[in-house]
Amino acid sequence: MRNLTLLTDFYELTMMQAYHHSEITTGQKRTAVFDMFYRENPCGNGYAVVAGLAQVVDYIRELAFHDDDIAYLRSTGVFGEEFLEYLKAFKFSGSINAVPEGTVVFPGEPLVQVIAPLPQAQLIESAVLNIINHQSLIATKAARVCEAARGDRVLEFGLRRAQGPDAGLYGARAAMIGGCYGTSNVLAGQLFDIPVQGTHAHSWIMSFESEIEAFRNYANLYPKPCFLLVDTYDTLKSGIPNAIKVFREMQEKGIALENFGIRLDSGDLAYLSKRARKMLDEAGFPTAVISASNDLDEHIIAELKAQGAQISLWGVGTRLITSKEYPAFGGVYKLASLSTSGGEWKSKIKLSEDPLKVTNPGIKKVFRLYDAASGKMKADLIALAHEEFHPSHDLTIFDPIATWKQMRLKANQYTIRELLQPVFIDGECVHTPLTVPEICAYAARERATLWDEHKRLVRPQTMPIDLSQQLYDLKKQMIEQLRED
Repeated sequence: MRNLTLLTDFYELTMMQAYHHSEITTGQKRTAVFDMFYRENPCGNGYAVVAGLAQVVDYIRELAFHDDDIAYLRSTGVFGEEFLEYLKAFKFSGSINAVPEGTVVFPGEPLVQVIAPLPQAQLIESAVLNIINHQSLIATKAARVCEAARGDRVLEFGLRRAQGPDAGLYGARAAMIGGCYGTSNVLAGQLFDIPVQGTHAHSWIMSFESEIEAFRNYANLYPKPCFLLVDTYDTLKSGIPNAIKVFREMQEKGIALENFGIRLDSGDLAYLSKRARKMLDEAGFPTAVISASNDLDEHIIAELKAQGAQISLWGVGTRLITSKEYPAFGGVYKLASLSTSGGEWKSKIKLSEDPLKVTNPGIKKVFRLYDAASGKMKADLIALAHEEFHPSHDLTIFDPIATWKQMRLKANQYTIRELLQPVFIDGECVHTPLTVPEICAYAARERATLWDEHKRLVRPQTMPIDLSQQLYDLKKQMIEQLRED
């Protein structure tokens, strides 16, 4: 991985220098707590899937200002030599807690919590946001696409339309976490140990004198799996009949047909797939898979499923890898607490005319509450760091906006789990890395804990995200105090 130390906004460095100068002049070093969270679920979804932590870990581990970095910063004329000397010896010494990759998450709750000397915590803001925002967006989009496919396999085909190599590479990884079965991206397959899949392009067909000759040559090279693209010339009159002829020839040669079928890439996919299914069945190939591509997304897949399309393998490219209808995740990084000169913490809050932009103050935990009988999610509870809850006791939670909306959880009828987990402690990485297949399996279990109502593509039910009574009271008190001031 290349060094990303200078992957930051310029004002992070100017603020960092100002903080450093203040520490020198006052003799007081402050520690800060920043929360990275998001305000609205992307794509109108009922939840998001967090991704990108592995790259954040790599980024923090590699944080170091090399000679060429120092020379570049000196050339701007903005940074003093004392600060540049400080950067030469820079090492991240803070702590980071984060929600594990693949976890289902909701607005307002911290996904990454940084507890570090103020200049250090400020420096990493932009890179953390860049990484988590992008990968969580693609993972969430993939989860929607896979939900629309209703158990069918979905392949990520977006490399050539991604906004650059990194977006294609880490987007493929995130799509797998969101539920995709495989990717066309070979580098992603190599780096992340994920399945790579693909058939052939129209150019393969066009490079031969006839379609049947192209099919035969492809089938000879790749009998298992064997998927033939049937829409180069005429899908119903030429492509499918020629594919059937090649499948029969393979049988006559004694080749067992396993994991084989056709791909549709244009036209009315519902109509063509139904006609193709009938033709393949009548020819004696009821197990032949019908796959489809062509600018698909969750809405198109849902419509095709509703129309009875006979497609069970979906190749989704542009609209997945770019999250075309919702291009940004919208995560933010906000100061929640700051240590005083005596080492005591002082909670911080940001006010706004927009209620969504009023932050939750203090050092926090996030608890997930489950129904004990079904294992399904009931709610998330954001609380202060010192608070503890136990399922052996009754628990009443309430909506922090509409406070009359309450949920009473009876003792031993719910379970509880803390979401934020240690990643770095005092500069040392304590995170146990998982392989991407392991993260994918965990993510699938996470999505299975959602009720169907929360997985609707249109107007899903909102998951309750509540504040503990102590956090609610602190927030209310701080708002009232700031209004008086």
